[in-house]
Amino acid sequence: MRASVFVTVLAVLLVTLGCSKPAQKPGAIAITADQKGFTPSSVSVDKGKPVTLAFTRTSNDTCATAVVFPEINVKKDLPLDTPVYIDVPTDTARTLKFTCGMGMFESSVVVR
Repeated sequence: MRASVFVTVLAVLLVTLGCSKPAQKPGAIAITADQKGFTPSSVSVDKGKPVTLAFTRTSNDTCATAVVFPEINVKKDLPLDTPVYIDVPTDTARTLKFTCGMGMFESSVVVR
């Protein structure tokens, strides 16, 4: 009986403290994938500075269940409500396009 009370109290504390969600990576730029596509649709970053994007799919009503960066050969599945981190190369000034897995939603990272 005591062990089950301890487990219940621990579970309540973890949820209350926000430990039930995956940890966010500090400094990552948040991008949401939902029925409207990717938000924001374009991100500008400085050349030469490390950049990490945090993609989070917030809806099942979207084809954006993956993110694809064709130019740098990156494709990552986007599980529902779970951040997926992608480090973006910033060594060259350019526009890196990214799309959903089907290519219907297109967005970009502008390295300047």
